[in-house]
Amino acid sequence: MKLTESQRRGRRVLHILGLSLLALTMTSAGPTAGDRHSPRAIIDRVDQVLRGASSRGVATMRVVTRHWERSLTMEVWSLGADYSLVRVLAPAKEAGTGTLKASRDIWNYLPKVDRTIKIPASMMMGSWMGSHFTNDDLVKESRLVEDYEIETSFEGARENVRVWEFVLTPKPEAAVVWGKIEYRVRQRDFMPLQARYFDEEGELARTLTFSDFRRMGDRLVPARMDMQPHDKPGERTSVSYAELQFDLNIDKSFFSLRTLRRGR
Repeated sequence: MKLTESQRRGRRVLHILGLSLLALTMTSAGPTAGDRHSPRAIIDRVDQVLRGASSRGVATMRVVTRHWERSLTMEVWSLGADYSLVRVLAPAKEAGTGTLKASRDIWNYLPKVDRTIKIPASMMMGSWMGSHFTNDDLVKESRLVEDYEIETSFEGARENVRVWEFVLTPKPEAAVVWGKIEYRVRQRDFMPLQARYFDEEGELARTLTFSDFRRMGDRLVPARMDMQPHDKPGERTSVSYAELQFDLNIDKSFFSLRTLRRGR
């Protein structure tokens, strides 16, 4: 069945950040020993790096465009792939602004006017808080291994680092917005290094780069991500984590409109 443009945009996909940008929740889950080097197992492990059972973190997002720059410090909570909440801590003029993802729905809260707005399907590909991430990045809930065919395109050294490179193409029945994704993964620890996203016409749309690998909590994670749009040279959005905690006792009732509007 061929999906309309509105349906494609309204369906949840993975990426990120899982990301959601703010499924930047990490887990140590990995492939089984007998299959850990197959393309599907490697990508599944990378996919799981961008998910988790539950987490809380503090991150700074810096957005650079041709005409302006801005930085936001945010507190982020997540529960699995279905629930996440982001609240702006600084600067003071934007403190309290938040985004809630609960199951299939996403809301933004604007404290200055005390208004909660539900994001319609037609706006899922719109910018999130002026960044180069989209609303759709926040709510992706499918898995790469379920939605894409995965093939190894390269295995060897890039800049003296041993890597795998994979090409992911959508399965015929998958409701995704990308025509192709290219992933680069570091061999020694399965850390993602780069993801390149191509549109349905085969043109490069954006590049996501992972860096600042360090142990946070009890696991190794990429603490920084940089999103660069291909059609806007020099522009980027960087997300850097200062804190990350995992496997917290968070109930799904925490992810409510009341919490979004009023705090904890």
